Amino acid sequence: MSGKRGNGEGSIYPYKNGFAAYAWVTTPDGRKKRKYVYGKTRTEVHDKWIKLHAEAKKGPVATSAPTLEQYLTYWLREVVEPDLKPKTAETYAMHVRLYIAPGIGHKRIDKLTVRDVRTWVNDLLEQCQCCAQGKDARREEPRCCAVGRCCDQVPSRRTVQDSRAVLRSALTNAMTEELISKNVAGLVKVRSARKVKRDPWSVEEARKFLEAASTARDPLYAAYVLILVLGFRRGEVLGLTWQNVNLDAGEVTVQLQLQRIRRRLVHDETKTEASTAVLPLPAICVTALRVRRKEQEAAKQAAGELWTDSDFVFTTRYGTPIEPRNFNRSFADRTSKAGIRRIRLHDTRHTCGSLLAALDVHPRIAMQILRHSKIAVTMEIYTHVPSEATRKALRRLGKHLGKQDRK
Repeated sequence: MSGKRGNGEGSIYPYKNGFAAYAWVTTPDGRKKRKYVYGKTRTEVHDKWIKLHAEAKKGPVATSAPTLEQYLTYWLREVVEPDLKPKTAETYAMHVRLYIAPGIGHKRIDKLTVRDVRTWVNDLLEQCQCCAQGKDARREEPRCCAVGRCCDQVPSRRTVQDSRAVLRSALTNAMTEELISKNVAGLVKVRSARKVKRDPWSVEEARKFLEAASTARDPLYAAYVLILVLGFRRGEVLGLTWQNVNLDAGEVTVQLQLQRIRRRLVHDETKTEASTAVLPLPAICVTALRVRRKEQEAAKQAAGELWTDSDFVFTTRYGTPIEPRNFNRSFADRTSKAGIRRIRLHDTRHTCGSLLAALDVHPRIAMQILRHSKIAVTMEIYTHVPSEATRKALRRLGKHLGKQDRK
């Protein structure tokens, strides 16, 4: 095809090894600018030119592609925060802030390549985050990286995998908005991390822990009963309100959770729809909650004007919600005082599953109690069936703990 311009193609002209064209557009900041399109043939450029004119008529058009960091900032603000749960949005923002932006945030989003992403992933797997984030340098008395003794605090493979997943999600949205033509993050694979084998408490250890909490008249005793017997998550037990507890009917509604997000406590819906459920309260739970209500009334009288009215089941001595991290500390301290091995608070859900398996509870019912979204998750628990001795101990557990309940 010749280089002669056709009718209406005054803005199309030969350029390097092909052709180029421009159209006047209004940018997002309200200014008038030329936006260029390129192609190997006049026909290709003409099609792009027509499309550009159509876009300009619809509204503002960006004349240059943003850097990845600029786009991620927009994506978090306009897409993630409005559409996802606050905790999920916070997690996405954390991955962007700590891992993605420092590594490849300076790259233009339309120039990002598979090689760029692969190099970033490989570097991240070997990069000490204490050095990269200046953790030791911020200490009053540096003790490792800032004084030349690198602690090699590299991120776990799971962390790198999650960061790549966040980047892939952002680039998928960029494709939807037609900023890029392909998702380069989706073309880079990260070998899955091995699952960490958890070793939750045995039935005997759970019994010993609850006995110790009951004997010590621990104000969080009822909370420990709920996380061990009903598999409550930390946020669910701290977000539980008296409105959702029916002691006469022996039922509790799991509906809300309490989490600290961006330096403030958020009382919001549970993690998923499957997490919301009405659960039956075993006798030990009813007894523990009745005691908790009496203790809370006593604390209210003692605090007087300092008391903050709230409907939370578990509060501080002044009626305020309990900080999630403080609950972790209390659990760890009670574990130590009980003289049993320390486990993560979240691992108590696995203990609950073991108790249900030892009681020969049908997996479908256990799935309902544990509020798993998939039966496969529940069945992982049932692949480790307790011994007969453990079963007998569990049968004694309810009776034994019933005697320990405060009246």
